[in-house]
Amino acid sequence: MLGKLLIRYLKEYRWLLLGVLVFQFASAMASLYLPRLNANIIDQGVAQGDTAYIWSTGILMLVISLGQITASIIATYFAARAAMAAGRDIRRDVYEKVSGFSEREVSQFGPGSLITRNTNDVQQVQMLAMMGATMLVTAPLLAIGGVIMALQQDVGLSWLIAVSVPVLLVLVALIISRMVPLFRSFQTKLDAVNRIMREQLTGVRVVRAFVREDIEEERFRGANTDIMVVGRKVGSLFVLMFPLAMLVLNVTVVGVIWFGGIQVDAGNVEIGTLFAFMQYVGQILMGVLMATFMTIMIPRAAVSAERISEVLASESTLTRAENPVTVFSAPGTVQFDNVEFTYPGAETPVLQGISFGAAPGETVAIVGSTGSGKTTLVSLLPRLFDVTGGSVRVGGVDVREADLDHLWTSIGLVPQRPFLFTGTVASNLRFGREEATDEELWHALEIAQGKDFVEEMEGQLEARIAQGGTNVSGGQRQRLAIARAIVHRPDILVFDDSFSALDLTTDARLRQALWRELPEVTKIVVAQRVSTITDADRIVVLEDGQMVGLGTHEELLNTNETYKEIVESQLGVEA
Repeated sequence: MLGKLLIRYLKEYRWLLLGVLVFQFASAMASLYLPRLNANIIDQGVAQGDTAYIWSTGILMLVISLGQITASIIATYFAARAAMAAGRDIRRDVYEKVSGFSEREVSQFGPGSLITRNTNDVQQVQMLAMMGATMLVTAPLLAIGGVIMALQQDVGLSWLIAVSVPVLLVLVALIISRMVPLFRSFQTKLDAVNRIMREQLTGVRVVRAFVREDIEEERFRGANTDIMVVGRKVGSLFVLMFPLAMLVLNVTVVGVIWFGGIQVDAGNVEIGTLFAFMQYVGQILMGVLMATFMTIMIPRAAVSAERISEVLASESTLTRAENPVTVFSAPGTVQFDNVEFTYPGAETPVLQGISFGAAPGETVAIVGSTGSGKTTLVSLLPRLFDVTGGSVRVGGVDVREADLDHLWTSIGLVPQRPFLFTGTVASNLRFGREEATDEELWHALEIAQGKDFVEEMEGQLEARIAQGGTNVSGGQRQRLAIARAIVHRPDILVFDDSFSALDLTTDARLRQALWRELPEVTKIVVAQRVSTITDADRIVVLEDGQMVGLGTHEELLNTNETYKEIVESQLGVEA
């Protein structure tokens, strides 16, 4: 999974990777050549008092060292560019994939997990790509090249390498085998921390209203402690591994000095040659340590790559038609034909046998008790969900056959819980139509009964809006969301209980302005308050996912017991 992901996103930057290979090869070769020159200075220069040789070889070593440093810097730069670009491309593709998800896929992964996968997980893969591009070249060259160069010194100590390297590899393998499951657990627990944090920030008012700060703090503390425990285990293994590796390295160096000293004392080996052998042993073990570091990074990056690939491989249930219809034959019309819908995994449908329509300019209201399926029904129009039976037609075209962009352009949805984006009043209102003029924005605000409070805000249209619209009231947030939908200029406006935060007077003025200023726009209104829908051309009454009534306010009062009960229960409160 990791290999496929890296190949997929790094192949576009193969020339940068080729540059990494060339310059890292040059850097490694220079590193391997320097100990030999160092040995020559000692054996042929210092030992024999040849100052000229010392100077000439020293200058050559300086030039090679500068070249080695330069090549290493260039290789690292190329590796960083390739890795960062690949990371950018992965984040872009994950974002585009998630943007096409239906509600089902978003719920399946969870918003917190999707955020983690597109940030922390991508960073893990990105770091592996950057470090791997350099270390995967340097490590084998130093290890294998060091062995070859050390054997050429012929000091009779090769057995030390044959012992120390396998010991180091066994130690690393044992530690890595413990780390792999911990990395997977760490990412899962990180998802949990992000999810809890997101829930608490989003629902901070509810938490305070029910005085659950202590309980939520304890909940977060538990998740935070879980991730700390796993992180501490990983850290402990890291702490254990590097001292053990250095122990093997130092014991090997001591062995070289001890047994090499015996060889020097016997006159079998020159001091410079022994010194070069020691440096090559260090390079061999350094190559092994680099490979060790990579083997630590690979399992964690592999887990992250698997999580990223799960998102990229997920097919949205919101499928696009092979030959989408881009021209609606009857703009503004809505038709539900024997609609049935069942949530994934549920045994019984939440909607069944729903049939009604709306002509251009008409107002159709949907009313029913809590849980009757009102929001689910209107969610079928913009294909937030797809029907499991029957069909939904917009503009005379089955929404499953319509071009999605054209479908969404023709529908202006004001959700039950309106969301505003970080920015200004103007940027939020222009969210669906960037070319809208200030005059159009003010006109939409006037219809939505939001002009007065926007005029009082500092900066007016340029007034700042916090994430989610948390710096404005619920009623102001709803009116801005309604104005945003109006600016969009859709053929159909869908209000999903969008007047609930408004007082009765503002509600009445807003509806009158909508009917007066937008007579040609079809309006689908989901409402809890009967007073909001009495003037509708038709009212759909839902009960337990079934349509139990269809008609005008007066007709339903006389013929439909469910509607009559709803009206009577509210009139007593509203009177």
